[in-house]
Amino acid sequence: MSSAPAQTRPLSVWQILFCGGMIVTFSMGVRHGFGLWLQPIIQANDWGRETFSFAIAIQNLMWGITGVFAGMLADRFGAFKVIIAGAILYALGLLGMAYTTSPLTFTLTTGVLLGMAQAGTTYAVIFGVIGRNIPVSRRSWAMGVAAAAGSFGQFLMLPTENILINSFGWQQALVVLSVAVLTIVPLAFGLREKTMHLATEEQSQATHTASQQGIVHAIREAFAYRSFRLLVLGYFVCGFQVVFIGVHMPSYLKDEGLSAEVASYALALIGLFNIFGTYLVGSLGQVWPKRYLLAFIYSARGVAIVLFLIAPISATSVYIFSAVMGFLWLSTVPPTNAIVAQIFGVRHFSMLGGFVFFSHQIGSFLGVWLGGKLYDIYGNYDVVWYLAIVLSVFATLMNLPINENAIDRKQAVAA
Repeated sequence: MSSAPAQTRPLSVWQILFCGGMIVTFSMGVRHGFGLWLQPIIQANDWGRETFSFAIAIQNLMWGITGVFAGMLADRFGAFKVIIAGAILYALGLLGMAYTTSPLTFTLTTGVLLGMAQAGTTYAVIFGVIGRNIPVSRRSWAMGVAAAAGSFGQFLMLPTENILINSFGWQQALVVLSVAVLTIVPLAFGLREKTMHLATEEQSQATHTASQQGIVHAIREAFAYRSFRLLVLGYFVCGFQVVFIGVHMPSYLKDEGLSAEVASYALALIGLFNIFGTYLVGSLGQVWPKRYLLAFIYSARGVAIVLFLIAPISATSVYIFSAVMGFLWLSTVPPTNAIVAQIFGVRHFSMLGGFVFFSHQIGSFLGVWLGGKLYDIYGNYDVVWYLAIVLSVFATLMNLPINENAIDRKQAVAA
């Protein structure tokens, strides 16, 4: 008979939120600004938009694929080791993004290396630490705070990256960022857990069973559960929408005759208002059904896109759209991850969260790649905007039937 999970004093809430929040501030903040480099890089290398878009699409796909394994390693060996490796890959990937001159090497560095880096320095790994150390009574709120930190990173880093590009040129700006992301390394030690333990009480009937559960069984259990599959399908839409808008919005606005400053301010506004959106939704997730919060977010995104497309384009309409979308941007992250932990517990949480996020990244791949591909075919982004609207309806319908209750493992114990 195996012993119960080790019970040691967990990391303090504020230590986790500070270190984890700063890590996602850097990691998410830098990546949200990649759209600012689209036109400088394709002009310098005489590429079409699809070349840049494909590399970013591969980045999102690699983030999703390696996120599953990063979650497994974090669950098994501790998050801080994974985060340090991710920070080093981040620095190398940014240097490669600056100096590679062929589509292949650009894809390998900007796509593969940076995708692996983000897998080790963003939500799946950080939320695993939260799940293991913060009780269920505060978990959704804590995830909201961590997600809000990522939004603050977008608000902070986008204008900063624009200033760096204007001051030093696009290549040197990437070199500066490659040094800055190494700040993640010392922050990772603040998330060093002495032992892997559970900080939840909601698993009182199934904790022992979950502690004995292997990786393969955990995966089978999750994908056999209808609500998990629905959650995975819904999160695909989130990735499609946010990465398409985040990467292609600057070029879309320039095509419409607006300045680069409007684009950078628009993306910064998304980050600013998402601070409030993610925190509010994370807090509401403690008292309201999370599936209803997710359904509202996806349906509201669709309405916002429709109104944005039919309204006359101007700096004012862009800023209003950015504020609304910002409120809805990463607010899907706390309830989605909290549902996974609530249903299956935290023993394999980072890994299962990685599978859900993989679906998000498949959507991200298609959103950013189709944005460039269809633009090169039709000369505009209209088809992709229409897809984003249709997918909002799809995601709403996927999330409404989700059962958020903890899975019943009594039959598994009896068997």
